[in-house]
Amino acid sequence: MAVGLRHFTARAGNGSGEPILDTDNGEELVHVQPSVSVAVGDRAPESPGTLYITTRQVIWLSELDREKGYAVYFLSLSLHAVSRDPEAYPSPCIYTQIETEADEVEDESEDSDSECSEVLDLSKIREMRFIPSDANQLDTLFQVFCECAELNPEPIEEGEEEGHNWIFSADQLEDEAGAGDDVEWHFSQNPTNTIGHSNGHHDLASSVLELQINDQRFDDAEEMEQDSDTGHHHQSQ
Repeated sequence: MAVGLRHFTARAGNGSGEPILDTDNGEELVHVQPSVSVAVGDRAPESPGTLYITTRQVIWLSELDREKGYAVYFLSLSLHAVSRDPEAYPSPCIYTQIETEADEVEDESEDSDSECSEVLDLSKIREMRFIPSDANQLDTLFQVFCECAELNPEPIEEGEEEGHNWIFSADQLEDEAGAGDDVEWHFSQNPTNTIGHSNGHHDLASSVLELQINDQRFDDAEEMEQDSDTGHHHQSQ
């Protein structure tokens, strides 16, 4: 599967219809939104086209140039959001951040040159905006983006433990704590108060749990100090 933004020209009907999807592997069309402009990187918006959202990717096809189109898999979209702030961007849009094959930060001048040159290097594009002619469609588009992104969870890399992607409630964490013999665990009794949410960052989970343990240790130390002070006070009397 290709990473990052890529050109897309595979259309049905001799290149004049909808995009050709990978139906053999279960890809399905979820939403079609006409009259959507796309702004790639720092470039000005393209002339309006049609936005196709499938169970695997986002595809934009130009209405004027049948040879122009872009696509990005949901697995390459690290963020999508609704932008209505004119100071952030002049037009209301769906803003997306794209993961590329090269994770290292490119020099700003190189990025600017590549995005403004005649030949657009899609491998360096990290941002893209979808600008519908009807801004009232933004919430609908955002919801579809969310639903389809959930269909494409980030795969667990080989060697990672199954429990790395986690959301734990207080009750679940107390169950885990019951297995320990030497450490007393303390968690909120509110089941809606989750300790944390991580997407594969086991170190973060360990840090949060260690913090909870340390907090309890501090509480125990304070209680012991108070008991000591109380006993000393009684002896003085």
